[in-house]
Parts: sequence; C-alpha cells; structure tokens
Amino acid sequence: MKNWTQWVRDGRETVADLSAIDLAVYTAVAATPTPTLDANLRRLSTAANHSKISIAIACGLALVPGRPRRAALLGLGSVALASASANLLGKRLARRARPDRVAGKVPEARHVPMPASASFPSGHTASAFAFATGVSAQLPWAAAPLGALALSVGYSRVHTGVHYPGDVLAGAFLGTVAGSLVAGLEEWRPDLFR
Repeated sequence: MKNWTQWVRDGRETVADLSAIDLAVYTAVAATPTPTLDANLRRLSTAANHSKISIAIACGLALVPGRPRRAALLGLGSVALASASANLLGKRLARRARPDRVAGKVPEARHVPMPASASFPSGHTASAFAFATGVSAQLPWAAAPLGALALSVGYSRVHTGVHYPGDVLAGAFLGTVAGSLVAGLEEWRPDLFR
C-alpha cells in the first residue's frame, strides 16, 4: 500500500508527463503550416474577446419571445458563471504561465495580443462552452452549431499561441459544467429566467 509521499511523487510525475504531452501538441500545432486558416482563426480568437460573439447571438435570440429569449438568458448566465470561475478563481489558483510563442515557433501571422492573465484555464473556451451548453438546454437544435463554434474558439486559442491544449480542455470542461449548473437552476427555479 502506498503512503502519502508516494502518492504525491506519483502525482507530480503524472503532471510532468501530461505537461510534456501538452507542450508537444502545442509545438506540433505551431509547426503545422496553415496559411489559409491563420487569418481566420486569429480573427475568431479576437472576436471571442469578452464573449462578444456569445453576446451578439444572445441579443438575436432575445428578440424572439419564449424559449429563444430564455435560451439567451441561460446562455449569458452560463457565461457569467464560467467567466467568473475561470478568471477569478481558476487562473488565480493555477497561476500557469502563458506559452512562450517564440520558443514554440508560433508563426507571427497567427499572433493575437498575449493576455497578461495566467494561462490555465482558457477563459475564452470556458465562456464559449458555457454559452453553448446553456443555450442548448432550451434550444437543442443549437447544440451542434454552438458546440462547433465553441470548439473553434478553443482551438483558435492554441493556434494563435496564447494557450496550451490542456488550458483549452480545462476551459471546455469548466464551461460545460457552468452551463449545466445554470440549466439545472433554470429547471429548479424557472421564474428566475423569465
């Protein structure tokens, strides 16, 4: 039976192995020439700042009474929870440094401004997945397009060199949980979303 020091040592070794995989995938993405995608993914990454894409979609949904309007509220509530969790809690606890784009050889054509905040988890990804999850709880037909958009936003953060893949995976998980919690709250207290 392992004692606690063995568990800690095994945990550290596992984290080191996962970090090595994370860096290898980041470097492989950077090394893959994608001149056709570079500008579009840079624009998408920038457009997702401050959840502007989600807010625009929510504004459109809010114009339609009933389920679309509730979906907009659920989506924005989910974004608020995910964003607060990622930026006020996750980044402060993890304090993971941003990737070194120069060492990773990320082409300059992909660069967006490097955020000053910690890298883990990806707030852009958390918010995009939260919005997709929250809206889809009311509008199941929206799951595929909003899920694809969330995946694209997450990938764009790695492509532009501002996040490791692990940051994006953690953001996707966090956003999905946040959206599910808000959707569950709506089922329990629907009066809050009218």
